[in-house]
Amino acid sequence: HLLGAAGAVEGIAAVLAVRDDIVPPTINYKEPDDECDLNYTPNVANSTPIDLAMSNSLGFGGHNACVAFAKCEG
Repeated sequence: HLLGAAGAVEGIAAVLAVRDDIVPPTINYKEPDDECDLNYTPNVANSTPIDLAMSNSLGFGGHNACVAFAKCEG
């Protein structure tokens, strides 16, 4: 676990997802739950246009942050 750096790494992943238009996969997703109707990206990244990404980081001791990243034009 990266402890204090985990939020930074997640933020970098969000920025790269917006830059490269790639949805990172949900790793080890095997069986869907019929009661949880979400648009998963199971096990393999998906290429789709992405204009915005949000990163929520909830850490030990109440260290919480939420940042949003948007694609810039120009």
